[in-house]
Amino acid sequence: MGYIRRTKHRQNRLNIQLNKEREGLNGDANIKTSNQGDPQLTNYRGSGSEPLTDEDDDTEWAGFISIGTPSRKFLIDFDTGSSDLWVPSSSCTSAVCKNKRKYDAGTSSTAIPQNGTFKIVYGDNSTVSGVIETDTVIVAGVKVTNQFFSPVDNLSAVFGDDPIDGILGMGFPSIANLAKDPFFVTAFKQGAVSCNEFAFKLATSDSSLFLGGTDPSKYVGPIEFHSISNDSGFWQIGSASVAIGSETVVSGFQTIIDSGTTIINGPPEAVKAFYAQIPNATLFDPVNGLYSFPCSSVPSVSFNWGGRSWPISQQNFNIGNLGNGSLDCAGAIAGVDLGLGEDVWLLGDSFMKNVYSVFSFEKNAVGFATLR
Repeated sequence: MGYIRRTKHRQNRLNIQLNKEREGLNGDANIKTSNQGDPQLTNYRGSGSEPLTDEDDDTEWAGFISIGTPSRKFLIDFDTGSSDLWVPSSSCTSAVCKNKRKYDAGTSSTAIPQNGTFKIVYGDNSTVSGVIETDTVIVAGVKVTNQFFSPVDNLSAVFGDDPIDGILGMGFPSIANLAKDPFFVTAFKQGAVSCNEFAFKLATSDSSLFLGGTDPSKYVGPIEFHSISNDSGFWQIGSASVAIGSETVVSGFQTIIDSGTTIINGPPEAVKAFYAQIPNATLFDPVNGLYSFPCSSVPSVSFNWGGRSWPISQQNFNIGNLGNGSLDCAGAIAGVDLGLGEDVWLLGDSFMKNVYSVFSFEKNAVGFATLR
């Protein structure tokens, strides 16, 4: 497909309704418990920052975590579209695991095997499965004990070419296939962070994940927060609109802010209406919902949630030339049926690269600020 950047879609595919019916895993309830005076929440320790590297030409951003005692490092994709942590197991002998760092419970004095098995299917149909353990996990210097995760021994072939070892989900507990608190929720409950929010800067350099608040060195001006619009378990905010130049072309939709997805996905009909306002735009890849436009006239695109408009740079909207001498380029917005409703868009890294993104359990909101 020419020079178009590879994309991935790591949103957890699961039956949201079944998850909401799990005992003790109502999404809204889990959001609120962190502020209700539990004595274990008062032993605050602070915050931490983990540098992230741009992998595979803006396909994903990855950083290191440590698991076990003694600790072993793993290169991880931090994913706000899912809520489970997994890394390859030492029992994985397939070619997919050949160049991966592997977790061996037998070498960790803090490992405790748990009942049951784990499996997850992501939005790009990649899947992993394995046993369940608890162990000590450290991210950005933030240490938690008895964290539930899965050392997986079955991984889709697509992970073999992926530089990451595993994925750490940062969504709400209600979408955790492990049916246990994700790492950051555990960190706040154990008092390992002082503020119940985390933030990303994604760029070609100086990228980071900040745990326990925000890093003022990464952004300027105020943070514009928007409340979570439902209890789906995703970082979902409503009343969104998208504009080309100064003209709003689609409005009144929901958006899931997902660091685990490379580009932006929207309902096919809405995306069709969007590209209808771009001269000479064409659906060139119906399977993946990708549209092209003349490389010489990249549109100015922005999103708005009732406050200020947040533009996507022309460099970030253009995900690559079609190749073979073509004068057309592919756009970062694709028309994809997400199975989440006709008004839900998924805003991945192509959007997040343009803002400082804050995910607040404390405010039950997602916030954006201008990058420094």
